[in-house]
Amino acid sequence: MQNQLTCDQVSALLSFYVEDKLSSKLSEYVRQHLENCPACMEKYLQMKNMLNKFMEIQNEELENPYATKQYEDFKANLSAYIDNELNNFESIKIKKIAISNPLARQDLENIYTFKKLLHSSFEKTKSDFKNDYSRNIICQLQHENTDEKKLDPFLKLTAAFFIMITCIVAGLIRFLYF
Repeated sequence: MQNQLTCDQVSALLSFYVEDKLSSKLSEYVRQHLENCPACMEKYLQMKNMLNKFMEIQNEELENPYATKQYEDFKANLSAYIDNELNNFESIKIKKIAISNPLARQDLENIYTFKKLLHSSFEKTKSDFKNDYSRNIICQLQHENTDEKKLDPFLKLTAAFFIMITCIVAGLIRFLYF
């Protein structure tokens, strides 16, 4: 490998350099380029700061006293609780966790707020549509079913005509023989 790296090459290798996963020789080439190129050095510093902040946040999450196994169980059952899919024992357990754990309570409030927002958005969208397509389809299906139950008017007329002719013939036979 040549002694000079381009900015594109250094950008591609930068994440590996930050994590110290490059060979010593390649790492030296990247370090030399960073010393000579202020743009790449800026990228390197930003990436390093971002990684440090990520590690700090990760450590804070580990230090959070409310993030416990109980809270993890709460998060796993939260959706089922909101949808009333849990039995009474599980629901009471979720309520107790929400009361005792501020983080769980905040999650529950956020979910209820989100659910309310979705419901109001759905109602607004539903009222915006003048045609309720699902209702129209159901009505059409019901009309098709009632149409199938009705007899064809031609068949009704034919049956009425046949009955009248039968009555006339029966009347004539009765009149002539009796």
